[in-house]
Amino acid sequence: MTVPHPVRLGPLILPGWLAAIAGAVVSIALAGALTRAMGAAPGLPWLIAPMGASAVLVFMLPASPLAQPWPLIGGNLIAAAIGLVLNQLVPQPVVAAALAVGLAIFAMRLTHSLHPPAGGTALLTALAAPPVQAAGWHFLLWPVAINVLAMGVVGWGWNRLTGHSWPHRMAAAPASPAPMIRAEHIDAVFDSWDEDLDIDRADLHALVGAIERRARGG
Repeated sequence: MTVPHPVRLGPLILPGWLAAIAGAVVSIALAGALTRAMGAAPGLPWLIAPMGASAVLVFMLPASPLAQPWPLIGGNLIAAAIGLVLNQLVPQPVVAAALAVGLAIFAMRLTHSLHPPAGGTALLTALAAPPVQAAGWHFLLWPVAINVLAMGVVGWGWNRLTGHSWPHRMAAAPASPAPMIRAEHIDAVFDSWDEDLDIDRADLHALVGAIERRARGG
């Protein structure tokens, strides 16, 4: 039986790692150029540093639950908002930074928008430089929202061109799991595991089935 695979060949054929690097370059360049062209208050960055880490996830790990559009966009915006609030409410920078990261993780977990680079976004806004403080809530629009939306658009288009599904489409689980490791065993571990795993449940079903068939010489 052919194992379903979430990746399909697209019109742009490049080795996976090379395509990912090129996509990251395009996304950062476009996000920076677009944000800069739209203009803002003097002193504000036209690219926020966490976008570099977001690009690694979106283009190197497009199937990861942490790299999907909602975590990319929602996670960064939620974290930025929390950081701005803590910057205003907590006078001690170290305490504000620590609380911002912790609350951002909590909020992202509740909203299913967990995105590791957004922890950096929370730090950036909690430790806001004077121009960021002066911009206040406008900083959410420029540059944060423009950055993440631009990366999201490039992520969708580039992954489509290179044959990756983004947003990720789950692979169908094998109809008949191998007898030693059954689908319910995988589901039970997923449900009891006390952390988020960087693999989709259905993809793991397909992967385990493929490994066991290879081990049997299938």
